[in-house]
Amino acid sequence: MRLPFRRPPAPDPDHIEIQHEDAALRIALRRRASARRLTLRVSHATGEVVMTLPARTAIATAQKFAASHRDWIALRLAKVPERVALEAGAMLPLRGVPHRIVHRGTRSAATAAVLIEDEPAIAVSCEAPHVGRRVRDFLDREVRKDLNVAVAAYAAALGQAPRRLTVRDTRSRWGSCTAAGDLNFSWRLILAPPVVLDYLVAHEMAHLREMNHSSRFWALLNDLCPHVEEAEAWLKRHGTALHRYG
Repeated sequence: MRLPFRRPPAPDPDHIEIQHEDAALRIALRRRASARRLTLRVSHATGEVVMTLPARTAIATAQKFAASHRDWIALRLAKVPERVALEAGAMLPLRGVPHRIVHRGTRSAATAAVLIEDEPAIAVSCEAPHVGRRVRDFLDREVRKDLNVAVAAYAAALGQAPRRLTVRDTRSRWGSCTAAGDLNFSWRLILAPPVVLDYLVAHEMAHLREMNHSSRFWALLNDLCPHVEEAEAWLKRHGTALHRYG
């Protein structure tokens, strides 16, 4: 007896689209076996709209669910801060101080923070299409310098150093510490005031000794860092806006 051939189910699309007035709204799809219902999330940092689906929910059902929430999605998207490209004329903070990106010409030279007519600027000399990359590379070098200084200071205070330091473009956290003793930080910390970067380093260095958020951890962190509350308050008010840049 021959069993009937059954086609395997078609893979999920990575996104769906719905119309809102004259705009098409793109919604990324994430299917999770642990999900019990359809949920929608709009990232305030990036403007990405994500729908989480239970294992057996049909894509057609997800489409209808998204369409029924089109006004809610559009309202949330309208509140997402406008993105700022790393291009000539753009303003971005460097260590919390607004700087203008100034393209000084096509002859290659080192990117640097300077004063131009008494105003802070990031001066870039290269071919115009490469301005954004040059600025991004400059910011990466600057944050690594600041991180290395802070890590060295806290390593001396703790008598313990990380195994490795990595800089990434993370979205969900500013820093992390692995069980192996590796520290990871967001390059965007160079945009924040120095006390914020210093606090994040102290926070992750404290995890080298206390891999938790117990009372012992917070006691250690407060002994190490004098501006825990100031930095956390700044991040709560302004942290999301750092994702506007780049």
